[in-house]
Amino acid sequence: MFWAMVAVAVSFLGLAVLAFFAVKVFVEAQRLGRQVADTTRRINSAAEELERAAVSVARAGGDAV
Repeated sequence: MFWAMVAVAVSFLGLAVLAFFAVKVFVEAQRLGRQVADTTRRINSAAEELERAAVSVARAGGDAV
């Protein structure tokens, strides 16, 4: 009976450790997703700014020719 109780306790402890790491992975995945979304917004903003600059340079170059 003692070994059965030890086995149950160890298995419960193992499940608790697995649950802890599952929550930790979930939180880190959400954080990574937020960082990816923020970086995507920043890249899109920079691309729009670059496009506006390219248009103004093209207009300036067209005036010179």
